[in-house]
Amino acid sequence: MPIFEYACQDCSHQFEALVRSDTVPECPKCHSVQLEKLLSVFATAASAPDAAPAMAGPCGSCGNPNGPGSCSPR
Repeated sequence: MPIFEYACQDCSHQFEALVRSDTVPECPKCHSVQLEKLLSVFATAASAPDAAPAMAGPCGSCGNPNGPGSCSPR
C-alpha cells in the first residue's frame, strides 16, 4: 500500500495516509474528503560509515531547481 500526503481543503490539516486503490481517504481531524494530494519527498540515510553519500541536487547546492546556483533562473 502506498503512503500519500494530503492537505485537507476544509481545515488545512496535513497528514499521511496508507491508501488502497478501492478506498477514499478522509481527513483524520474533520473527516472531510475534500483533500489535495501533496508532492511527497523521500529521504535517504547512510547505514554504514563507508556508504556512498547521497546524490546532490541538479546544481550541487540545494537540490531545489528554483534555488541558488547554476539552475536558478536569471
